[in-house]
Amino acid sequence: MVNFLKAAILAMAIAESSIMAFQVGPRMGLKQQKHFLTRSEKCSPLQMVSTTPQSKYPTARGSEVDSRKIIEIGAGRESLTAVRMKHILFASEDLAEQSLVSLRSAAVSFDDLATQISNCAETRDEGGEIGWVNIDQPIIASSGESVSSEHLDGVLPEEARKEVLSMSTKPGDVVMVSSSRGYHLVQIVDVMVNVRKAAKLRPLSDKKKAKAKKLPGILGGALSDEFSAGEEKKDLTYKVETMGCQMNMADSERMEGQLQSLGIRPLGEEEEKGGAHPDLIVLNTCSIRDRAEQKVYSYIGPHAKRKRAGEDVTIVVAGCVAQQEGEALLRRAPEVDLVMGPQYANRIGDLLEDVSNGNQVVATEASHIMEDSTKPRRQSSVAAWVNVIYGCNERCTYCIVPTTRGVEQSRPVESIVQEVKELVAQGYKEVTLLGQNIDAYGRDMIPKRKFSDLLRTVGEVPGLKRLRFVTSHPRYMSLGVIDAVAETETACESFHVPFQSGSSEVLAAMGRGHTREKYLTIVDRIRSRLPDASITADVIVGFPGETEEQFQETLSLMREVKFDSVNTAAYSPRPNTPAADWTNQCSEEDKQSRLRRINDLNAEHASERRARMMGRTVEVLVEERNVKVPTQVMGRTTHGYIVYCDGDIDELRGKLVNVKIDKCLTYYLSGKIVEAVEE
Repeated sequence: MVNFLKAAILAMAIAESSIMAFQVGPRMGLKQQKHFLTRSEKCSPLQMVSTTPQSKYPTARGSEVDSRKIIEIGAGRESLTAVRMKHILFASEDLAEQSLVSLRSAAVSFDDLATQISNCAETRDEGGEIGWVNIDQPIIASSGESVSSEHLDGVLPEEARKEVLSMSTKPGDVVMVSSSRGYHLVQIVDVMVNVRKAAKLRPLSDKKKAKAKKLPGILGGALSDEFSAGEEKKDLTYKVETMGCQMNMADSERMEGQLQSLGIRPLGEEEEKGGAHPDLIVLNTCSIRDRAEQKVYSYIGPHAKRKRAGEDVTIVVAGCVAQQEGEALLRRAPEVDLVMGPQYANRIGDLLEDVSNGNQVVATEASHIMEDSTKPRRQSSVAAWVNVIYGCNERCTYCIVPTTRGVEQSRPVESIVQEVKELVAQGYKEVTLLGQNIDAYGRDMIPKRKFSDLLRTVGEVPGLKRLRFVTSHPRYMSLGVIDAVAETETACESFHVPFQSGSSEVLAAMGRGHTREKYLTIVDRIRSRLPDASITADVIVGFPGETEEQFQETLSLMREVKFDSVNTAAYSPRPNTPAADWTNQCSEEDKQSRLRRINDLNAEHASERRARMMGRTVEVLVEERNVKVPTQVMGRTTHGYIVYCDGDIDELRGKLVNVKIDKCLTYYLSGKIVEAVEE
């Protein structure tokens, strides 16, 4: 059996995909950027005045982007208490190295390989599970007793454990070490972080404590040592307001899962209409657009007023503005109880415990991403988001994301696949894999992985009907990803690839790392492999130094590609980004003029692309009721087009149906159901 598997692993190693990514165009150097700043004569200078604190994450080109090193020297390392490990034991170093190659290509899962060929009888039947290994101090169990790692000496000797921890504490990494037992491939599965230790606490003054009444129940009850078993718990409610992208939506689902696990329920619409207010308000913020910070403070206002009036309300600011502002947010809005970055979305319950004990809490330190201890509260029962990579290592000169979401951290393949399997078991039909720069998946891992391999692996999960992913970066999008979509039955023929500008010179000033020509090569490849695929994108107009001629290049690229839809935006300066301080900002008049023209072209192409669907019978996954026409249902095609048709939502939700299209408008289609694809 071992010889057979060894031969199979060797074959897999030889056959490992060698598809290369497209050649990357050079990025603009500092001298070139300074030259670009002087070129435009049509842009007026704008001086940026910002009180936003400097970013905790690196933003300069060439600065550190390895999460292991960032966390090693920061508070994140001090709060790291344990890592969960699995291993595969080999007698031969050669076979261990060959197995590492097969794991890299996702040709076999770590669990399956451990079960099949590991020489460790103690862990083989459990997929190589070792369990939690403490970092420096013994783990404190829920019983209050300390738990050491000495019992693991017979499985993974202490010297080997120390060597693993010196190499990596990042989930998803697989490293090889040797011991008296042989050669081990060790996988870091998860981490245990004391998020309360990583956070900064600001105890309330005695005056504020005396004025503020603790919430009975969760916030001041079950999470507080002062709660008496004889006291009556309050029916606590929450409300989560989400701004921004799909990543924020997914984070909000995770936070809601945590809150509901604590016994706090969402405030009902009818309750709110009747004048009820939530006991806990969570604002999950986005910092992409202009005046993001002002919008946050404006939203906080009514809830802060409630608190000043003596109401029991807990205010949480989460997301990118929270990460960006940090403690400065508390100084400007002292009524806020908790400020937390995106990396702590699935640990809001732990942080609220400190809030309930009379503290204002700021959690923005860099940290390894932990797997969810509770299940997200999904907004849909049909389609679900699944995070595969957090953060972004790019340094686009206009973008604040790297400073608010941190550096890239890919999730382990096994964790992603397990989450998808659980979703399918719960009845979900569609999954969208999420990442700020999804094509970078696995490049931060040991060993490196490929997104194309992950796409194929997830696409093979039994019972999954549709698989999508966002967002692709032209600099990293490989031929392999396009081929994987074409060759994976469940993968939808839909690509979201932002181009941001049609001018290579503007792209260089943006620090995008690709050219107009590179982008069009990607489009050609998609059209070649999947002629009917939809392509959507993002674009920015009015970037500092953009001339009218360069804007016309953007319009010409759109005419050449004819996108199914484009998210358009006028450039707005963001804190801690190089372009914000450039003196050749375009005038608002130029920005708005270009935005109007590009929106007109976008609508023209969207209408043209959907018009080709007239008379076709297309497969639609029914998701929800048409809120404007209750007798209709809403679903999407594999292209991502919205389709409306007559039907009973209670009967059709989650069903795949064939719809004959008889009406095509700019951004949606409508038709009649001709048959159900499945029961």
